[in-house]
Amino acid sequence: MIPPLPPRRRNGFWAFLCTLGRGINVTRLLIINVIFFGLLFLLVIGVVAGMSSGRMARSLQSDSVLVLKLQGQLVEQYSIDPLQRTLDGLSGNQPKQVQLRDLVGAIDAAAADKRITRIVLLPDELQGGGFAALREVGAALDRFRAAGKPVIAWGVNLDQNQYYLAAHADRLLVDPQGGVMLTGLADYRLFYKDLLDKLGVDVHLFRVGQFKSAAEPYILEQASPESRQADAYWMGGLWNEYLAEVATLRKIDPATLRTDIDTLPQTIASTQGDLAQLALNQHLVDGLATRAELIAMLRKQGVPADDKGHGVRAIELDRYLAIQPGRRVTSTPGVAIVVAEGEIAGGKQSPGSIGGESTAALIRAAREDRKTKALVLRVNSPGGEVFAAEQIRREVQLTREAGIPVVVSMGDVAASGGYWISMNANRIFAQPNTITGSIGIFGLYYSIPATLAKFGVQSDGVATGPMAGAFDITRPLDPKVGSVIQAIINKGYHDFVGNVATARGKSYDAVGAIAQGRVWTGQQALDRGLVDQLGGLGNAVADAANLAKLGSGYPVRYIETPLGGFQRFVIGLNQSASVRLMQSWGLRLPSWVASMVSMTPELKLLRNARAGAPNIYVDCLCSPR
Repeated sequence: MIPPLPPRRRNGFWAFLCTLGRGINVTRLLIINVIFFGLLFLLVIGVVAGMSSGRMARSLQSDSVLVLKLQGQLVEQYSIDPLQRTLDGLSGNQPKQVQLRDLVGAIDAAAADKRITRIVLLPDELQGGGFAALREVGAALDRFRAAGKPVIAWGVNLDQNQYYLAAHADRLLVDPQGGVMLTGLADYRLFYKDLLDKLGVDVHLFRVGQFKSAAEPYILEQASPESRQADAYWMGGLWNEYLAEVATLRKIDPATLRTDIDTLPQTIASTQGDLAQLALNQHLVDGLATRAELIAMLRKQGVPADDKGHGVRAIELDRYLAIQPGRRVTSTPGVAIVVAEGEIAGGKQSPGSIGGESTAALIRAAREDRKTKALVLRVNSPGGEVFAAEQIRREVQLTREAGIPVVVSMGDVAASGGYWISMNANRIFAQPNTITGSIGIFGLYYSIPATLAKFGVQSDGVATGPMAGAFDITRPLDPKVGSVIQAIINKGYHDFVGNVATARGKSYDAVGAIAQGRVWTGQQALDRGLVDQLGGLGNAVADAANLAKLGSGYPVRYIETPLGGFQRFVIGLNQSASVRLMQSWGLRLPSWVASMVSMTPELKLLRNARAGAPNIYVDCLCSPR
């Protein structure tokens, strides 16, 4: 019998390839399984959510409290991707944005909802929101109170933005270990001239408008006198509005309130450093209470306990929004709203940013829809690229020419490019504390021959003419080329002022006197004829409907990039009762899953800057803290 041959021994390299192949195959199968079971998990939750969604509305019992625990930024439009928001929720993390229209809509719905008896406002974790947006929420809280329902605000440590909202409550409480910190407004910037000089970067600024200071940090070591003068004026106006409104809400003399804020280092000694007691002494709050004492107070007022006999019967904002009926699809003519929020950049941009093409396309879609009889453009933007702003302005003008009235509602900021896209509307509404104006223009160009020289690198060669290679950043900028850029900037400013003059029915000189890149509050802009009326989004919608002669009962709808079916599916998951039940059992996505989806960062002034070309902006760095 012939013995079997010994197994063939593979050489080392071949064995390595086989091992590598098996490893790749195992990894491939692992990834496929992770994706499969992940989708299966979402599908199971979705099915259970669908089965329970009908029970959610019925689960809201009478004598319930609407709890507004506001977390993150207050925004006009979500900039966090829908999938990211859902993954955050499924991971047990709260999304860090609150959409203004959702919050106001929930408060207004609760005012008419017999099952809701009061609102408990918890603004501690509200991280941002301009005064104009907060004013809209405050007005909604006032409407809720006018319906005969109380608002109770409670917090630990309230800053001046959070307090501005909490001051609208019938009763405002802080924790005995907390307090209220009102400091006033400030706008301090970092200046980079010394750093750029050390790096050898030559920054060339071309501008028109002595108050157009957005690019000063790149060419100066400190703020210019013109910038200080203008900023002090509009910030002073903004702060005066704040003091007047808070003083009215809290029934305090405005002068006394200002003095108490400015003399905090002296007065804090009277309470041995106890901020909460100082706030009570100065009538900034109505009382001091722990969370347990707040619950006891609500129970004493007749709010029943929850189903387990603890706390109070309550529903949170996201769950309350989930049980609201969706907007009914109707063919009735009405008012369309397009939101323009964020920096203005060219091309198509994601929600939460303004794209020259994408935002113009939304306005065009509204105009071409036969159901649109009036358009409201909600603007919350400091500006950005000139041509992108012009694309949007042209669509506004075309909409008016099509016989559809356009009304602009300014949010927190509608300055520079934000004003550019607003100026051709039939009417412009702003809040008294909106930041607007900044009618000016500037261009930035960078060159780096000195930077290269630090590393022993030089640029040399030939060109066919004096303009050939003029915008090569490795070469010094020729003064003659600089004069070309300045001429372009001059023309852009002339167009800006001229267009404003035409749109607002003023002379060029009259607009020029209030332009020069100067920033104004909404009240100051009204006094100078840059806006037509003070008011919020609701006022703008009503005015647009009146211009279109719509009468009453007209529908209002937002024109937005439609979500896909999968996006709508995942958005509903973390709003369902079943998901909350699973989370209470400890079943939730790991937190690292949420971090896998990258968030779209906020666009900055230079994020879309092009090398080797002058970048021309209508932008305003005007966000006080």
